[in-house]
Amino acid sequence: MVEFWRAGGTESTTSIEEARRIEAEGWDGQMFMDSQSLSADPYVRMGVWAAATERLKLSTGVTNPLTRHPAVIAAAAATVQSISGGRAVLGIGRGDSALAYLGHAPASLASFGRALRDLQTLLKGGEVAFGSHDSIADAPTVDTMSLGSRPTATRLQWLPEDMPKVPLDVAATGPRVIEMSAPIAERVTFSVGAIPERVGWALDLGRAARRRQGLNDDGISYGVQIIVVCHPDREAMREVATSMVAPLARFQVIQGDAAGPKNDSDAENFAAVRKGYDMTKHGVALSHDKIKGATLSWDFVQRFAIVGSPDHCVERLLQLSALGITRFVIVGPGFYPEPGNSDRSLFVREVMPAVRAARVTSDI
Repeated sequence: MVEFWRAGGTESTTSIEEARRIEAEGWDGQMFMDSQSLSADPYVRMGVWAAATERLKLSTGVTNPLTRHPAVIAAAAATVQSISGGRAVLGIGRGDSALAYLGHAPASLASFGRALRDLQTLLKGGEVAFGSHDSIADAPTVDTMSLGSRPTATRLQWLPEDMPKVPLDVAATGPRVIEMSAPIAERVTFSVGAIPERVGWALDLGRAARRRQGLNDDGISYGVQIIVVCHPDREAMREVATSMVAPLARFQVIQGDAAGPKNDSDAENFAAVRKGYDMTKHGVALSHDKIKGATLSWDFVQRFAIVGSPDHCVERLLQLSALGITRFVIVGPGFYPEPGNSDRSLFVREVMPAVRAARVTSDI
């Protein structure tokens, strides 16, 4: 069964009415940005949405293991799980704007791997030894306190025994994070664009990593975060689509050249993003100057994103679904103004039902 999620964006508040509208439109889940300088707190907003909805799943989109200690992250996610009746998902990555706006780069691979393992242990009700995490390393240890007895490990002692575990969803782009997370997490969401060759490459890496651990695809869900601009006039949306691609394309070049299959045009555009991305414009959806000294080519934009009529969007999404993608995290509907009088719910009304129907037919 395919799932459609809305990506998280910059928000200053939250709305019960918006939560209920999104659920009524048929979305399976909503993600909430965790970037303290750019958006309101995700867990507070998730709690409001949990109380206002009955079916919609809720996830950070995404948190990181440095601005919050893994035990704090696990407790917050488990709280949403309790409030929502089991609809929480914990989305996590190495960190981007949340860290950049504190003057830091993403978490190291070693630190991120430890955090993933610690989170899974904590979310299952287990204990994590002190000293396994870096975020409060400068604080004196509990051993310096005058106590008759002291804790020796971290555990969420309050977790209800009958509460389902919160699934861990790792935002993954590069080969090492994909290979690290696929055997550990219940969900992996690729940020490699909508180019089938790149999505297939990411899937192959994840599946191979699981096979090395004696695991198959049971117990894991693979998703993609992609830009979809659904509109009958593709050219009319050219400027909007182009402005939305740079932030997602940047995830592939944060700390080096883009890995995975790419043609010459892809490589040239990725290089432009790597060299000139303006982090001060991050989160500004329709800023048209996010890359200093360069502009993304229209050919690349149409490969990396899905831009066009409902039929075109359905075709592209089914192509990715056929590879093994079961979740689509959509950047697009509701995030841009459509010209003229076109209905912004075109994607919801025509694309989501068609993809779901096609997948049901193919699964029979």
